[in-house]
Amino acid sequence: MGELTWLTKYYYKMLLVVTEVYRQQLGIYENKTHSIEDRIVSLTQPHIRPIVRGKAGKSVEFGADLSASCRNGYVFLDRISWDNFNESVDLKTQVEEFKRFTGFSPESIHVDRIYRTRENRAWCKERGIRMSGAPLGRPPTNISKSTKKQAQSDERIRNSIEGKFGEAKRRFSLGRVMAKLSNTSQTAIAITFLVMNLSSLLRQAFWLFSVYFRTNSFFQVFCLY
Repeated sequence: MGELTWLTKYYYKMLLVVTEVYRQQLGIYENKTHSIEDRIVSLTQPHIRPIVRGKAGKSVEFGADLSASCRNGYVFLDRISWDNFNESVDLKTQVEEFKRFTGFSPESIHVDRIYRTRENRAWCKERGIRMSGAPLGRPPTNISKSTKKQAQSDERIRNSIEGKFGEAKRRFSLGRVMAKLSNTSQTAIAITFLVMNLSSLLRQAFWLFSVYFRTNSFFQVFCLY
């Protein structure tokens, strides 16, 4: 035990990680299985877990799983987890947080298919909140034009949150978080969304300034004549 005190904090932590990796691999071999809970896939980042996505060309991803909402062009980061989780369980909390922030419940919510569970649908219906997406059960044979138009409008609104994730990865380097520790990585992710929201606020401020400047200039010209 005395020899372990010679190790620095970094190498002592690395020794603990390697020991846990050996224990996991031994358990996989002895139990003749191919998976194990909380499997470590990185020695320097032991908090990272493989998350199965099922996407074409990239069935497994490594990184944090995020639950976020978009309100009036601003993204609110509701949950960060290194373990895979079902985002649908966050819907009630997100709606209640929206009500606490604005003082009223949303008229409608526009969500991905994973959120459209029976429980979430019933919960929204009790509160008079319309949830986007087709109803459960067999799709109707005849769909009215107004229903199709409403579905297209809902899909355009829902795409805004998908576009925000793409913008965060493309312009604000969300897909290239270089921090090693769990807490510093979460801070980097949160700062990314903060900067993105500040950028949206700055664009709106410039737009309002330009509208005011044009209106004021026209008013001055009108007064001169």
